[in-house]
Amino acid sequence: MALWDQLKERAQDMSSQAKTQVGKFKNKDFANASMAMCALIASADGSISAEERRKTAGFISNNDVLSIFPASELLERFNHYSGKLETDYDFGKVEAIQALSKLKSKPDAARAVIQVGIIIGGSDGNFDKNEMQAVRESCNAVGIAPSEFDL
Repeated sequence: MALWDQLKERAQDMSSQAKTQVGKFKNKDFANASMAMCALIASADGSISAEERRKTAGFISNNDVLSIFPASELLERFNHYSGKLETDYDFGKVEAIQALSKLKSKPDAARAVIQVGIIIGGSDGNFDKNEMQAVRESCNAVGIAPSEFDL
């Protein structure tokens, strides 16, 4: 089986698991970390194109995993982190990583956010090396070994 097929199959499994897990973590820190993750994935190549912003916003609004949160609030947080990353990528990345690191003491919530990132990274059919690196860095921010997710 090709690497992409394996990643796609694993992402589908994670999507099911994540939906179950996310319901347990309906709180501000989890929502912020999820949207920070979305922005990091969208900006993984160093910028966020209008197309990436639209696709990610559409994914956030329509994804079953994130449906426990009001879409308008999630989009507001996504736009916040995306704006920071667009204005000053390095500073924005620090802020996004800080949002993720608030889940370091909550490993189950942290894993669910990492799963959301992997799902978003693969949602366009191409989980590229920059997106994988963003997820690896996010894993490190929450104290989870990237190898746990085959990264």
